[in-house]
Amino acid sequence: MATEDLDKQKTIDLRKKHVGPSCKVFFSHDPIKIVKARGQYMYNEKDEKYLDCINNVAHVGHCHPDVVEAGAKQMELLNTNSRFLHDNLVLYAQRLQATLPEKLSVCYFVNSGSEANDLALRLAWQYTGHKDIITLENAYHGHVSSLIDISPYKFHQMSGAEPSQHVHVALSPDIYRGKYCEDHPDPATAYAENVKDIIEQAHKKGRKIAAFIAESLQSCGGQVIPPVGYFQKVAQHVRNAGGIFIADEVQVGFGRVGTHFWGFQLQGEDFVPDIVTMGKPIGNGHPMSCVITTREVAESFMSSGMEYFNTFGGNPVSCAIGLAVLDVIEKENLQGNALHVGGYLTQLLDDLKKRHPLVGDVRGRGLFIGLDLVRNRDKRTPATAEALDVIYRLKEQRILLSADGPHRNILKFKPPMCFSREDAEFVVEKIDQILTDLEKTLGLQMSEAVISENGHTKRKEPSDENGLIYPSNGSSHKNTGTLPHDKKKQEETKNLMKHQETDCF
Repeated sequence: MATEDLDKQKTIDLRKKHVGPSCKVFFSHDPIKIVKARGQYMYNEKDEKYLDCINNVAHVGHCHPDVVEAGAKQMELLNTNSRFLHDNLVLYAQRLQATLPEKLSVCYFVNSGSEANDLALRLAWQYTGHKDIITLENAYHGHVSSLIDISPYKFHQMSGAEPSQHVHVALSPDIYRGKYCEDHPDPATAYAENVKDIIEQAHKKGRKIAAFIAESLQSCGGQVIPPVGYFQKVAQHVRNAGGIFIADEVQVGFGRVGTHFWGFQLQGEDFVPDIVTMGKPIGNGHPMSCVITTREVAESFMSSGMEYFNTFGGNPVSCAIGLAVLDVIEKENLQGNALHVGGYLTQLLDDLKKRHPLVGDVRGRGLFIGLDLVRNRDKRTPATAEALDVIYRLKEQRILLSADGPHRNILKFKPPMCFSREDAEFVVEKIDQILTDLEKTLGLQMSEAVISENGHTKRKEPSDENGLIYPSNGSSHKNTGTLPHDKKKQEETKNLMKHQETDCF
């Protein structure tokens, strides 16, 4: 029986019975059952259409016919592992490499972003002979054990959790909420010096740095855009210490930033990572990913004597799909669309900021944008409850958006790359209406600098997509999210908070 033939409640009941309880769904109090999708739209069992503003997995659009056809045709011919020669593998590797600096020339194909980042760590450990990893505050790099260790976004959710001894957490290069903000004369250098200090402290303890890893633009960490020059300075410090630089492009690669094909290229032509990892959009929903590195790192990995083999990585069907995705990006000029539509969406959101005191910051590149909601512009107090209220009200308007960041107050836009100007106008119009309503309820005028720390909407505040309330993670910015009024629901929420799951697509 196909899933869409089941009654929605039956689907919910079966999921509760057979699927792990820590595997959460969006809008858990009233989840959406999606049965089909096309382009930037998803449809429920009643054939009601939802505008998808967050699905960066369906990079070139849900169920793109060219991608579907490429996979189906190859599946009819052959699918096997990469120990047999096949043209798709080498042609795809060649196409991918052509998008990158020349020194990044050796590919390892795997099946998910988590696999890619785990392999990147293995490459770094082997090449450097060192063990320690430097990661960023609020970083998320995947769900396997090695990556939970370097993902503060995840391990901070566990009570009493501390980083592993070989993991060092650097300041997030956030010029809106971080230690060094936009008024600092040189935030890139200041944040890079923090990494240098971490290296020096590690050396004093007899530890050695294998790698620094960072998303080229932090996603789950709050749509953070590093200041230009930061990666160059960090790479210099890390390489001087015998380590290498890993750029995680799993969420932001393949033209999403508009001006460039890869997010790390925003730092300038003089910056080249030692390893680049990619996933999610690479297969438009098909499970595949890749690690690309230098010849030197690859040969060092081989010198360990251990063969690397991945049963499904780089199989003919996956590579056919990957080639089709690259073809569609080029044929439909989706990188150009990200630049122009993303710029237009940013402009519309900047206009919202001029009219709405709840909007503290608009930041992003291309179709990777964050709208930071605040209760107090001067203190930049996160408006967590209000952000989640916006998400739920947008759901009622059949628009799918999510809130993320350490305080869950940042509305994040990462839609399929076929997102249009009309889509941008539609979602911003609805956000405008919702913010107007919220501010009216709060009694807030644009001229007022402060929202009462105790001010709440009269409407019962929702939690996040999973029915959770997120506390502050120790930041000086107070989280004022409203807890549910029902005592039983409060207890349920406390229990659920122990099993939070990332909503990063």
